[in-house]
Amino acid sequence: MPVVVRLDEVLAAKRMTAKDLGRRIGLSETQLSLLRTGKVRGMRFSTLAAICAVLECVPGDLLDYEPGEGDVHDAQPDGDA
Repeated sequence: MPVVVRLDEVLAAKRMTAKDLGRRIGLSETQLSLLRTGKVRGMRFSTLAAICAVLECVPGDLLDYEPGEGDVHDAQPDGDA
């Protein structure tokens, strides 16, 4: 998947554990672990906003795009979005 979750890096920079973050935003350790390892296919904006509020960051600090295998090479915007 070309979208990479950088949550562990932000947590380390903020000197916060994933367990503490989960407790503060209401996510279980399992849910947070799946998010941290990139094994989720989506995330609610409210969850992203809660993470950003606690970590005092912006979504771009948590997510990155690395093109390569698994991305959609020939996707063209069709104007319907």
